[in-house]
Parts: sequence; structure tokens; C-alpha cells
Amino acid sequence: MGKVDIDRLVDEIVKEITTLGKMEKSKNETLVPIGVSSRHCHLTVEDFAVLFGKDASLTKKVDLKQPGHYAANETVTLAGPKGCIQNVRILGPFRKNTQVEVSISDAIKLGLQPPIRESGKIINSSPITIIGPKGSIYLEEGLIIAQAHIHMSLEDAEYFNVKDGDYVRIKMMNENRPISFDKVKVRVSSGFVLEMHIDTDEANAANVKSGAHGKLLKPGEQ
Repeated sequence: MGKVDIDRLVDEIVKEITTLGKMEKSKNETLVPIGVSSRHCHLTVEDFAVLFGKDASLTKKVDLKQPGHYAANETVTLAGPKGCIQNVRILGPFRKNTQVEVSISDAIKLGLQPPIRESGKIINSSPITIIGPKGSIYLEEGLIIAQAHIHMSLEDAEYFNVKDGDYVRIKMMNENRPISFDKVKVRVSSGFVLEMHIDTDEANAANVKSGAHGKLLKPGEQ
């Protein structure tokens, strides 16, 4: 086989690989990775000091997918009128307002009725008592059930042709439990990594775990 024939064969192989790659990308172009969010707590520096002592530090256990965010080693106990939930993980870094996110099942165990809200929207939300090893705090508001949402970078939003605050539908890629989530809010920031967040109740209903994928659908799409 001459040099010209070898070069032609190489070109054909490269074209075939490129075509297969484009086909695979086409299959996955509307898929969004799923992250299942367990009950957790965001704290202010001041509230952390009350719960763990003024000399304590929030220590990292593992990084989360969103840059700069992590699950801490420290945990707290949540208390409501009907019960308590122990070993609730704190997520870092510290925030301007303390906020607790639970599932509906958790709320029933606590005996509370928190609203379904976007993270950070805690005005007129449910009260909650948070207990740490050094003290406790009672919040008049701060307990929510987090609304399903998708983190997107600016590039992701451009690719999916959506903008911050839009709502989309996500169809779970699960033949045994064909569930779709409507009214999933899109959150766009230059520092975000593409990932949809659902709570444990939603994940159990759809029979999915972190690392699964859902197909992004706009209104009217099937």
C-alpha cells in the first residue's frame, strides 16, 4: 500500500470517528446531569459560632459539583413540634442568612409545613430549631423545601437557549419509572456547572440517583 493510499485510509478513519462523535453528541445534547440533594443546612458565621462555639471552624468533608461549595464534616440536629432529625449536614461556605432545606417527608417527621421555594427565598417560610454541640438557635423563618432547579453556566444557557429564571420540563431517562418534572427553574451564573438538583423524595419517586440524566424539554415539547 502506497503513502497516498495510507493517507486516504487515515482520512477516512478520522472522518468516521468524527461522524460517530457527532452522532453521540446529538443523542446527548439535551441531557442534564441529576444531583440528588439530601436535607442540609446553610449557616451564617454568627449562627455557626452559637452552635459550635466561637473558636470552632467549619471544615470541609468533600467538594460539591458547584465550584467553591462543599459538604462540611459538621452536622446539626433539627427539631420541630413532632420530632427531631439528627446528623443534618452543613454545607459551606457561610451565607448571609441561615437556611435549612428538607424534603416533604422530613417536614412531616418534624411536624412542620415549609413552603416550596427557590433557595434563598426564606421570607415567611417555616420556623425551625437548630441544635449544635454548644448551643441552639430558633429561627422564626428559614425552613424550606427547595424547588427543583438547574444550575447552568452562561455557555449552557446559550446552548439550551434559555435564560435565568426560565422554567423548563425535565423528563427522567428511566424506562421503568417514566416521570417528568415540570416547572424546573433555570438558574444561570458564570460560576455554575450544569446540574439539576432534586430532593430525596423527588429522586425516590423517579427512581433515580445522583449521576443519572434527564432530558430538557421546553413548553410544548414531548
